[in-house]
Amino acid sequence: MKYCIDALALTSSVIFLAASAGVFAATPPIPIEKSELDAWYSKNVKPLTDRKGELDPALVAAEERTTVVKVRADGSGDFKTVAEAIASVPPGNTKRVVIWIGGGVYKEKLTIDRTRPFITLYGSPNNMPNLTFDGDAKTYGTVYSASLSVDSDYFVAANLVIENSSPRPDGKRKGAQALAARLRGNKAAVYNCKFIGFQDTLCDDDGLHVYKDCFIQGTVDFVFGKGTSLFLNTQLDVVVTDDELGVITAHSREKKTDPSGYVFAHCSITGTGGRNTFLGRSWRPWSRVVYAYTTMADIINREGWNDMRIPAFHSTVFFGEYKCSGPGSETSGRVDFSKQLSSDEVRPFINLGFVQSDKWLLPPPEL
Repeated sequence: MKYCIDALALTSSVIFLAASAGVFAATPPIPIEKSELDAWYSKNVKPLTDRKGELDPALVAAEERTTVVKVRADGSGDFKTVAEAIASVPPGNTKRVVIWIGGGVYKEKLTIDRTRPFITLYGSPNNMPNLTFDGDAKTYGTVYSASLSVDSDYFVAANLVIENSSPRPDGKRKGAQALAARLRGNKAAVYNCKFIGFQDTLCDDDGLHVYKDCFIQGTVDFVFGKGTSLFLNTQLDVVVTDDELGVITAHSREKKTDPSGYVFAHCSITGTGGRNTFLGRSWRPWSRVVYAYTTMADIINREGWNDMRIPAFHSTVFFGEYKCSGPGSETSGRVDFSKQLSSDEVRPFINLGFVQSDKWLLPPPEL
């Protein structure tokens, strides 16, 4: 990533949060017990047949005309490559196209452009396909290095391994950043997917997104961007050595009125390293990240958060934790610009209203 620093006004974000709380309070909060999460999700994210009157009309129309095409590398499907299947969807698409992908490895650099909404990439949960490429920042530029780039709205992914197979950065090779995926379309849902990479694995770039039951692996800034995104039951796996720096998030909220942020609820932080990993750092002055009910392994730096040596950000970033557990969640050494949130302060974030789910979010597809 390029670390661009915007001009900032030294004003607290508390007022904005208070205003937001009233907007989101009507949505049932995420349950305290992780064992209740799936039932809560099913109750609050009902299928199309139960919600036609409340969902976006364009989404309802698209879902009612769903078509399925199959990709098999052996040629027994409709297409041999995922790229061919994506290209078959016409610009201006108005119906849900489910691209069913057979098991195996597909070495392709994939892009779903903004003119092709309503695409689902679906793999079998028992034989997840691997979508992989080896692009890096030196060759393509950081955000264009992704193995999968999604610019379109109403995207869904389920049961996929999405990987960037570029070599691990060694601190010497320039342009070693390498994205597995970049999501910048609006209203995207990702279920049971694995994102594999090192630096900058997942560029959660912009828009409303939900990730559930996922796995994200990386080293530095491996979830970054300015998405408004809710991560549920997702494993964040840090793969650094004892003397390497690890950073999970780098959120790029640029101004006080921007509603974006990353919320991790009932997630787990695992991996390696000698307490050199930070929960996040302030890529932009108004970065916003919240961890709630998250289990943290003994790899988190006691300070918790990193300001990139820019003290002026202390009064504008929003780095919060709420009822987390595990040895990495010890709060006694946390930096003073982070917050241990109260139940009132966390309320705007631990519900589906944070991503305006009532208009677009549907349960995981089943084929």
